[in-house]
Amino acid sequence: MKVTRAVQPLVPLCQRLLPGRLAGLSVALLKATALELAILAGHLLLYPSGIAQERRSPAPPLPAPGDGTAQLPTEARPPVVLLHGFIDNRSVFVLLRRSLAQHGHRPIESLNYSPLTCDIRVAAELLGRHIEEICERTGSSQVDVVGHSLGGLIARYYVQRLGGDLRVRTLVTLGTPHSGTRVVPLADAHPIVRQMRPGSAVLEELSRPAPGCRTQFVSFWSDLDHLMDPLETACIDHPDLLAQNVQVSGIGHLALPVHPAVATGIRQALDTTRPGATADAATGGLTVA
Repeated sequence: MKVTRAVQPLVPLCQRLLPGRLAGLSVALLKATALELAILAGHLLLYPSGIAQERRSPAPPLPAPGDGTAQLPTEARPPVVLLHGFIDNRSVFVLLRRSLAQHGHRPIESLNYSPLTCDIRVAAELLGRHIEEICERTGSSQVDVVGHSLGGLIARYYVQRLGGDLRVRTLVTLGTPHSGTRVVPLADAHPIVRQMRPGSAVLEELSRPAPGCRTQFVSFWSDLDHLMDPLETACIDHPDLLAQNVQVSGIGHLALPVHPAVATGIRQALDTTRPGATADAATGGLTVA
């Protein structure tokens, strides 16, 4: 997939001043940074609208037997649960939610966890309770989960360590530090940031064997993600997991849950079942230029 190129006024200047490959990287970095700043500004405006928990709508009634209404298979498209990242809220998923809804994904629920959360394990337990409630309310036995950044790590802990693979059919992560990130050392004052560091106890638990894990994992990682250090930490590398890593080129961390090309990739991941897939699933690629 490829998004048409946006013209930037600084592009010709960078190409003249810098040699080939360096110029290309600098141009891409400039474009990605400009997009990140624009998304940040827009997200700050939307942030207050996502502070409160989402209102839960009752599940639509099932058609009565013999009323002539065609019934779709219950498990064809399970509910989608969206889980935000660190010090964020559900407003980050406004555009992704709209994209999923327009293509037939229902119901879709965005969950907030407290910004005071200090333990990934506690947040994962809370996620599990939410998912049980969603399954009971909708009549579905499974859900799909899309987690941005820390949200993806919380969901993965639930799947791997709390038996969540019974409930989560597909887990899509966006810029999630699966192996830990070393960015912003001063942020270590927050306990949950320390849990996202390489070698933390939480990440050590996630590296343990997970035989028979039934959840399918799709991890989107960007080559210009300024919060992933190293960049490949956003890839899932575990011999027991059915995992596919999709590299996104040309955008940063904040753009992952917003960019339409990534939304298309997420929809494809949720619509694709891979029975019998191996942990060495082919790595995909997504170019945003």
